[in-house]
Amino acid sequence: MVYDLLKRLSDAHGLSGFEGDIKSVIRKELDGCVDEMREDQLGNLIVVKKGTGLSVMIASHMDEIGLMVQYIDDKGFIKFVGIGGWYNPTLHTQRVVLHGKKGYVPGVIGAKPPHVMTPEDRKKEIKMEDLFIDVGAGTAEEVAELGIEIGTPVTIEQELIHLANDRVTGKALDNRVGVLVLIEALRKMKTSMTIYGVFTVQEEIGLKGAKVSAFALNPDIAIATDVTIPGDHPGVTKKDATPEMGKGPVLALASASGRGLLADMRLASWLRAAGDKAKIPYQLEVGDGGNTDATIIHLEREGIPSIPLAVPTRYIHSPVEVVDLRDVQGAIDLLVEALRKKPKL
Repeated sequence: MVYDLLKRLSDAHGLSGFEGDIKSVIRKELDGCVDEMREDQLGNLIVVKKGTGLSVMIASHMDEIGLMVQYIDDKGFIKFVGIGGWYNPTLHTQRVVLHGKKGYVPGVIGAKPPHVMTPEDRKKEIKMEDLFIDVGAGTAEEVAELGIEIGTPVTIEQELIHLANDRVTGKALDNRVGVLVLIEALRKMKTSMTIYGVFTVQEEIGLKGAKVSAFALNPDIAIATDVTIPGDHPGVTKKDATPEMGKGPVLALASASGRGLLADMRLASWLRAAGDKAKIPYQLEVGDGGNTDATIIHLEREGIPSIPLAVPTRYIHSPVEVVDLRDVQGAIDLLVEALRKKPKL
């Protein structure tokens, strides 16, 4: 079931630059399903289904945003920096896992309690430097005994659970949803093309894994499976973001920001034709910000025609991201259907 796989992926950890845990889960899921499986020097996991003629790179970043230990004070409280884009209020009072030298260590993120805040305190924005991690230690020496030091990676501790209407919530759905779509497509696809499934690293800190893997593989075309913001809940309008949850995967045609992507319209037509033929609902999006692995892939070598295939996901870059499993299944189905037939380039 899609839920069971997403739970295994979401519950795994994989801070940018420390993707070993999630990588192990992916390896296990694809064992025996592909012709080759290897890692490159940066840590991207590359799997290959051999074919002839056209080569297709399907990239899905497996890293998640998180934290890193910056300083440990004399009383054992841990200061940290963010790895990836955080909205600081979402961190306050969260449970975390510190990936120490001796294994996982649980902790909580604390700050000054409201009971002792001044009126001026209450008006201030929450800054990351005002937050700290409490692992229950009383001294810096006790923290060191737990195997925690400067540079220790930290991830959010949050279990994937069901909501109503076939929707689920958990951490790191950006981009474990895209990882799931790629895994399931690799299992189910019937194609004559060569497929490079690339589970990329360090997307959240600059699209780094996609850049080096695209250069090395030099595919003919590329698809990035990722998430996108829907405009269907309070605080976001359809004017801000046209996709809606429950109405299918999204073909991201353009990001209007100066550093964004203009998707290859030949690939958009190819995916749309596949969806129309198989009666798979899909949505179109023109955004004004945000990037995926496709943003950097399309600029490699002589230029690689690229397009993102995304799943609408609420509250991204928070511990409580929400997706509709029907959209996830739709993305799998659309990708599998499209790969039956080569695009016209």
